[in-house]
Parts: sequence; C-alpha cells; structure tokens
Amino acid sequence: MSTSSLSWDQAVLQPPACDAWKEHMEGAAYHLASCIVLLGYMGGSGIFGSLYIFGLLAPGYFCYALWGWLSACGLDILVWNALLVLTCVLQLAHLAYRLRRDTVPEEFELLYKAMYLPLQVPLEVYREIVKCCEEQVQSLGRDQNYAVEGKTPIDRLSLLLSGRVRVSQDGQFLHYIFPYQFLDSPEWESLRPSEEGTFQVTLTAETDCSYITWPRRRLYLLLRKDRYIARLFSSHLGYDISEKLYSLNEKLFAKFGLRFDIRLPSLYHSCLGRFC
Repeated sequence: MSTSSLSWDQAVLQPPACDAWKEHMEGAAYHLASCIVLLGYMGGSGIFGSLYIFGLLAPGYFCYALWGWLSACGLDILVWNALLVLTCVLQLAHLAYRLRRDTVPEEFELLYKAMYLPLQVPLEVYREIVKCCEEQVQSLGRDQNYAVEGKTPIDRLSLLLSGRVRVSQDGQFLHYIFPYQFLDSPEWESLRPSEEGTFQVTLTAETDCSYITWPRRRLYLLLRKDRYIARLFSSHLGYDISEKLYSLNEKLFAKFGLRFDIRLPSLYHSCLGRFC
C-alpha cells in the first residue's frame, strides 16, 4: 500500500487531534461572510429563490476572499473564493437574462390571468401563443373601422383587450364586442384554411380600443403543429361564438318577442356570417 493511501486512511480513521485552540477569534470579515452564506442557503426554489441564493452567496464569498487576503494571508483562500464570487455573478447574470426573456408586457399578463390561468394553461404554452402574434398590441381609435362590410378580407384573428366595438350590417346595429372577446371569431370559423372571404359586417370602435391579432397563416401553422393549442383555441372560439349568438338571440327577443333555439344548425351557420 502506498504512502499516500496510508496518509488518507490515517486522516479519515485516525484524524489528528488539535494540540491547542487559537486564543484569538478570526476577523470580522470571516464572521460576516459566514452569516451571509447562512442566510443565502435559506433561499427557496424557482427563479426568484435562485436570485436570492446567489445574490447572498456572492457577497458572502467576497467577504471570505477579503478575510483570506487581509487576515488569513492565504493565497488559496483568496483564489478559491474569488472563483466562487465570479461563478455566482455569472449565475446571477444568467438568471436576470432568463427573467427578462420570460417577462411579458402588462397587457399580455392581464390576458393570461383573465383567459388562460383559469384553464391552468402552462406559461410555456402561453408564450408560444403570444409569440405567434409577435407580442404586439394594436390600437384602434374611436370611430375607426376594424373591418368594413364586403371589403375587408378575412386574413387574421383578433382579440379585443380594451374598449368596445360595435358590430353592424347594412347600417343596422347587431351587438357589441367587449374586452377579452374575439373580434372576428364567426368569420374565422366560417372559412376553411384554404378558403378566402370578406367580412359581412362592419366593426367600428366606439371607444379607444386595443387588441392583439394573429395572422391567419401563422396561426394555422401553429394550430397544426400543437394540438393542445388547437384545442385551446377551439374552446375559446366556441365559447365566444356562443356568447355572440346569445346576444343576438336576446336582441331578437327584445325586438320581436321571439326566442330562437340557437342549437339549430341553420341558425348557427347563418349567424356565423352575422346575418342574424
């Protein structure tokens, strides 16, 4: 057995006892570093927990480096703790980059809480949806048209974030569109991916509005690629169209005293073109 093996066995099985303890305490930098590192290891999980941990470990190891340089006078202590400080700083930079990359604008955060969080949609999936609309919020001034009857092509799908939009046909009011409702869900559902068409109604902003829009082709590609997102949009669009059908049904009841069964296929398909 080699000498090095014997020394390791002796160090583990028969460790040398201290002949005498130091009479003086280590410097303030050593104790401050120990306190900071202790607090650092009390951090939680997740990205904010990691920020807390490395945010305290970096100054803790820096204090150890100062202690090794000024008090212990040990080059190895200084070098190792300087490397640990550098590692913590690099990790903090990486976490800050991830946090900035994953942060979405306030409008999209409110949209997530209103429509996607109740369905427990993962943030990763939501980011794919937001990415498809290029994270851009469009604006619509008061009395400005989003679509004109018989002229505007159906080449996108939009969701109203704020404001109120009036839907009319041949100058006759049909219904309103409110925040977190689709502007053109009936038009989207009325066409197949290979078909083209134009709006059969006019959509006019009654107040200053903001909305997000997905280009038709890009959204179709996303829905074809991700079946979960496709089911999610199908659910939202179905609910949105049913809300519009109910509002039209209430309007007919108030005008003629008649209430139609909106489950009838003929009425459903006619309302998809907003002819009700």
